[in-house]
Amino acid sequence: MMVGLNQLLLVCLAYVAFLFLIAFLAERAAVQGRGAALLRSPLVYTLSLSIYCTAWTFYGAVGYAARSGLEYLTIYLGPSLVMIGWWWVLRRLVSIGRSQRVTSIADLISSRYGKSNVLAIVVTLMAVIGVTPYIALQLQSVVLSLSIFAVADLGSTATPADFNPTRAAFWVATGLALFTVLFGTRNLNANERHHGIVIAVAVEAVVKLVALMAVGIFVVWGLAGGVSDTLARIDASTIGAWDVQGSRWATLTLLSAAAFLCLPRMFQVMVVENDDESHLQIASWAFPLYVMAMSLFVMPIAVVGLDLLPAGSNPDLFVLTLPLSQNQNGLAMLSFLGGFSSATSMVIVAALALSTMVSNHIVMPIWLASRQGGATQSGDVRNVVILARRMSILLIMGLGFSYYRLSGGSGALAAIGTISFGGVAQFLPALAGGIFWRGATRSGALAGLAVGFALWLFTMLLPSFGMDTALSRSTFEQGLLGIHWLRPQALFGIDGLDPTVHAVLWSLSLNTMAFVVTSIFTFPTPMERLQGAQFVNVMEHTSPNRVWAASVAGSEDLMIMTQRILGAADAQQFFRQEAEAQGMGGQLPEPTPEFVQALERELAASVGAATAHAMVSQIVGGTSVSVQDLLAVADESAQLLEYSSQLEEKSRELSLTAAQLRTANEKLTQLSLQKDAFLSQISHELRTPMTSIRSFSEILRDAEEMSDADKTRYASIIHTETLRLTRLLNDLLDLSVLENGQVSLHLSEGELNEVLNRAVTTAVAGGAAALQVELRGGTEPVALHTDLDRLVQVFINLIGNAQKYCLAENPKLVITTQVTAQGVAIDFVDNGTGIAADEQGVIFEKFYRVTGAQGEGAGLGLAICQEIMVRLGGHITYLPGRGGAAFRVTLPVSALSRSEAPPVTSEVS
Repeated sequence: MMVGLNQLLLVCLAYVAFLFLIAFLAERAAVQGRGAALLRSPLVYTLSLSIYCTAWTFYGAVGYAARSGLEYLTIYLGPSLVMIGWWWVLRRLVSIGRSQRVTSIADLISSRYGKSNVLAIVVTLMAVIGVTPYIALQLQSVVLSLSIFAVADLGSTATPADFNPTRAAFWVATGLALFTVLFGTRNLNANERHHGIVIAVAVEAVVKLVALMAVGIFVVWGLAGGVSDTLARIDASTIGAWDVQGSRWATLTLLSAAAFLCLPRMFQVMVVENDDESHLQIASWAFPLYVMAMSLFVMPIAVVGLDLLPAGSNPDLFVLTLPLSQNQNGLAMLSFLGGFSSATSMVIVAALALSTMVSNHIVMPIWLASRQGGATQSGDVRNVVILARRMSILLIMGLGFSYYRLSGGSGALAAIGTISFGGVAQFLPALAGGIFWRGATRSGALAGLAVGFALWLFTMLLPSFGMDTALSRSTFEQGLLGIHWLRPQALFGIDGLDPTVHAVLWSLSLNTMAFVVTSIFTFPTPMERLQGAQFVNVMEHTSPNRVWAASVAGSEDLMIMTQRILGAADAQQFFRQEAEAQGMGGQLPEPTPEFVQALERELAASVGAATAHAMVSQIVGGTSVSVQDLLAVADESAQLLEYSSQLEEKSRELSLTAAQLRTANEKLTQLSLQKDAFLSQISHELRTPMTSIRSFSEILRDAEEMSDADKTRYASIIHTETLRLTRLLNDLLDLSVLENGQVSLHLSEGELNEVLNRAVTTAVAGGAAALQVELRGGTEPVALHTDLDRLVQVFINLIGNAQKYCLAENPKLVITTQVTAQGVAIDFVDNGTGIAADEQGVIFEKFYRVTGAQGEGAGLGLAICQEIMVRLGGHITYLPGRGGAAFRVTLPVSALSRSEAPPVTSEVS
């Protein structure tokens, strides 16, 4: 019996109540001092990092694999590399977070650059906008999974259209928002360890891992017949091919690593919630094992889903629809809970982290500036902060729902996740530069963030809504304001790049350039220099980062302000502890610089470093004048260290130069050997026809008597060898021009079938008449915008190869065309014996001819084809396992006519 929608909703409510109970018990145990071994264990910390594995990972990874093969591994590879290398980056971040009492990534960046609240506001707004698509992704995943059960519940005649996804998304967003408000805004101190949240996330980590592995085990042993049969299915499937596109793999790995560091929710659990730095050491190997377990069954589920489920099924839902297709309702329910856990845990922690940033860096400064009496005026700051956080959660969920509606909720989960990753990755230059480079300045950080964020908006976020929504069609085709080099997917006139690679390349590179150049040409303030020293040298010392003037303010004023933020009980407890530490008994502590420093850091845990600094400054009155003296005294030591660093840098540069010279020498040696081999081969190819021409020319010259038939025969041989020599020289000239990049492309419009017919006609006239050629393709014409003559040359060479190498009794060549999301794929498959496995890797080398070739040739045809396709922005590959010899010519999306609609998003089988 199929699980009904009402039954599913009851299970969800029961599951949410269970999580709330777990969180409540954990927080209560933490307050009472019980269960510290579990609450602060490295296991719980490692499981909390699984907040990275959202619905994108649970559902979308399978869809990603079904669409793009093994490329889905990049979303796991980046975070794993970050965790394995925890000693260099994560260790510093955690140490800085603990010493500075930071509450969010915005708080950390603003603290590094002189506790600038302007910078904190910029980072907060960027984070909210960047994470909005990710929240929409979670809504979409829950709605998609609900729609599967809803259709079944409505009856056998129901369709997905009978289920209103927008209404469902609204109620899911509302429920998650209310749950997050109840779940995470009961306590004000954001730097206080949220043991309840962390334990709940850890429990959900176990649920989603068990659910995904249960579905994987069922698929492998219940549907595919075991490990060996599953591996055979993967080998037979095109998505299991190791087809690595270097630029996309490098870009997506960098993007996932950057997002792992910069996502607000990851920063919350990884830095803010960290109880012990030693937990990183265990998580450095335990977390990669967790994500490996999450990815273990992705490929089997994708391959079996494509084989068993009807064509057109959404691969993002294979984890759910495969059990349902086999009437495994219990497993389907577990799978739904796994996806629900992935979505809810992400939304809860992300909304909490973002609401903390909004309240601390936007609401509180505005509220503080609007109060005439400043920080000493009566009023309850605590209530203002809590209300601001609750309203921020509702706003953030509303933005996520709005993005879901505007984008139509129809995009692949992986594509939506990549957009968010690109947005938060813009924090990386300012973050990394701030913890490693003392010369980084606030102006540089602002410049880099502004440039990177603007480019991300223009190249990733706005195009995600589709044409004529956020950006007009004319902007896509002609550029912003009609400027051709300002096209969102071809910035600065560079065409043919993958859209994700294009967006990340320009946004991050120009972000970094603006950050570095502006930092070089601007001078940091004294506060920036002090904070820079604290951050860069965090592993060497943890001295106070603020020198307050003593005896400027009375403890009474500080007590009033602290009570308004922390509440009366917490404020009195803090002041009592400080008074006892000073030996003051039950009196108020003296407002010494050390006490004021400790107070600011305590307040920073609730309202952020920048706001706490501003509030304390209003009462205390600023820093002591010894700051400038301190910087002056430190200048001589800093200069000596700088000179020493410069000498070490010069030494490293000399060593690097020597290594580069050795590498260049090795390359020159290899080039010399290649030159000798080339000259030997070309000499042989030229000598053979020249010898024939010379020999038969001498016979004709020296023969006194010869019949007309012999003369004709000898002249024909000379003519044939001359043509052979001409073809060789033409091929060499073509190859030289292509390899040197001197070829000029003559772009024109044409229809693909007409180009293929022209190539077939030319090839048949040139000697391939014995070969039967059959064209197969879609019913719709495919308009091209490329160099049609060069494309015809590639097709002719491939048809000619089939005539030479196909040894079948009735040789036949089938040419198949298909439009895909990546462009146009044209397959050339003959009915011969194919190419041996040991020869497939060298068939595109110059002068290589496959064993058993018929007719004459220098072995340059495929090398020329490869060079031509590179110039056209596509590629040519050999397809093993197709029976005969099979080649695939792929043209990029940019080769489609601009007047045509975008291609359909089907995949090449």
